[in-house]
Amino acid sequence: MDDFRTKCLERALLVGTFSAIPHPVAVEVMAQSQPDFICIDWEHAQIGRERIEDLVRAADVHSVTAMVRVPGHAPEAIAAVLDAGAGGVLVPRVSTAEQARAAVSATRYPPIGSRGVGPGRAAGYGYRIPDYLAKANETLVLAIQVETAEGLANIEDIAAVEGVDLIFIGPGDLSVSIDAMGPAGKDKLDRAITTITSAALHAGRAVGIFRPSPADVGRWRRAGISFFALASDTMFLGAAVLDSLDAARKAGSSS
Repeated sequence: MDDFRTKCLERALLVGTFSAIPHPVAVEVMAQSQPDFICIDWEHAQIGRERIEDLVRAADVHSVTAMVRVPGHAPEAIAAVLDAGAGGVLVPRVSTAEQARAAVSATRYPPIGSRGVGPGRAAGYGYRIPDYLAKANETLVLAIQVETAEGLANIEDIAAVEGVDLIFIGPGDLSVSIDAMGPAGKDKLDRAITTITSAALHAGRAVGIFRPSPADVGRWRRAGISFFALASDTMFLGAAVLDSLDAARKAGSSS
């Protein structure tokens, strides 16, 4: 089994980030910091399908696993990123067990699923299809994102679906969906995150979550979450520029 998927399933601490800048240079810069993974955000960023393979390749140069968050549930999108060589897929807005089973089917080859065989980069452009088929089901990570009130209500059924490796919590959309935005909704959101985490762990699934900063990673790690997507390249860029400009202005005004 691939080392990255093994670590996911064994709930080792994994800390990575989202990639939203649609250029391989940005991926390489992040990869040189050696995150445990980079999740290329096809859902929310200005990244087109034709760019995915270049971004995955840029992560591969530095031996960092590239996952891709696809825009929806379409099997064609899931197949496209896996054919490009991604080490895993993050499927957003999974709110029912049926949707979770469909994600498993789209990610795995028969007899487990229904993914089609294609001569993409992952299979050596057709020259290593047998080798890729022999290992793909055992090495690719399937993460499904629970981020709706419906998903919260159905979490036990979703977590019970065989073939799901990791249940990823999207606090932003979840807070909107359950009316728990802002400081006033913090306790309600925390309870929802705890409910999802407990159900997933009880079913034997690893749990992941997005965090905008490392401030409470320790707290959620103690709760059983092991997979952390920390901010994004754009968020890191903006924060670093802001901090540096503020520091320069303070230094200049005090001289």
